[in-house]
Amino acid sequence: MSSAYGGLSPLLILCLGLFFFSFPVISYQEISDETLKSLPRPKTDFDIHTGALLSPILRTRVPGTEGSRAVLNHFVDFFQSSLPDWKIELQNSTSKTPVHGNKDVPFVNFIASRDPPWAQAGDVGRLTLVAHYDSKYEPEGFIGAIDSAAPCAMIMHAMRSIDAGLTKKWEKMRKSGRKHQSLEGQKGIQVLFLDGEEAFKSWSAEDSLYGARSLAEQWDDEVNAAMSVYKTPLSSISLFVLLDLLGSKDPTIQSYFETTHWAYKKLAALEKRLRGLNQFKSTGNAPKPQWFIDGSKGEHELSGFGSIQDDHIPFLDRGVEILHVIDASPFGFPKVWHTLDDNAENLDIDTVEDWSVLITAFAAEWMELEGFMQMSKKASREENVNGKASGQWNKKTEL
Repeated sequence: MSSAYGGLSPLLILCLGLFFFSFPVISYQEISDETLKSLPRPKTDFDIHTGALLSPILRTRVPGTEGSRAVLNHFVDFFQSSLPDWKIELQNSTSKTPVHGNKDVPFVNFIASRDPPWAQAGDVGRLTLVAHYDSKYEPEGFIGAIDSAAPCAMIMHAMRSIDAGLTKKWEKMRKSGRKHQSLEGQKGIQVLFLDGEEAFKSWSAEDSLYGARSLAEQWDDEVNAAMSVYKTPLSSISLFVLLDLLGSKDPTIQSYFETTHWAYKKLAALEKRLRGLNQFKSTGNAPKPQWFIDGSKGEHELSGFGSIQDDHIPFLDRGVEILHVIDASPFGFPKVWHTLDDNAENLDIDTVEDWSVLITAFAAEWMELEGFMQMSKKASREENVNGKASGQWNKKTEL
């Protein structure tokens, strides 16, 4: 039996062990109260009838249907027009389902990413924000407002809100010659809108997570260029943050994984701060417990309830660190779950808006954008004129 470390000295082995043991816990600078108070609000973008971000998603969008293609086009249009510095990819797969016989159903995952402009793809670790965009095959006419139209719109708003800050930060780093400074110069962000999360007939390992299973397998098999920091696209995911079933009033968010409980606590702390700064519209005047009910617990005090089956499973099985942000109390999911009542009218829009601000704050803090998020009144006016701030765009995509 031989040591995997060969002839390395015991001291060096100890140092390497300490480094890799501590690697999953990422330290970064908290954003200030002033930044939290200045975070952009979605304004009318979440109007269920005319909102530029949310309303186009509030329709049936079963994989392979016209509704699915229309929502996918909506994502492409938004990123191409409002966030032109982001790279857009579509990952395609097909699969047979229990209700389509021998017909192959197409599934299309939408991927958008932004990295430091000087960084090679294989050298960038990315915060990954995820939601599924498909809706259930049955019952007929199912919209899936919390499941997961609203989470998609929340992520879109958050990415638009931090985009200018990323540009300012990376330009400052470039000018000051800090672009290769440790891991900070190689930190990116990406969005996954996954297709085919829902079962067509009844949930099973084969009838669910169609898009997630395909993407996780492909990214695990792809190999980055030799000498890259990350061997595969899968290993470059710093944290996989999955949003699901969000948009009902008074959500309950539990922590499921010890290794990412520190990130859960970051979200809990941001929620508490935003609430204390009167930045949450859904709070009202009545006392309200925090959404993140495990925020005061240590990682060894979690309930051990275990993971809920969702799009993170194929990634979790391959070693990706997961933060599952899902409204699931110990007594179950929101009452509208998987019913026709999960529609636009039953969304609590104040809660949806508060979620979008919280996700913006988390992403801004992770990307260390303190000092880069402020927007002058002039810039804000100009952005409103050209349509970016209100989410309007002219070009339409047909895939």
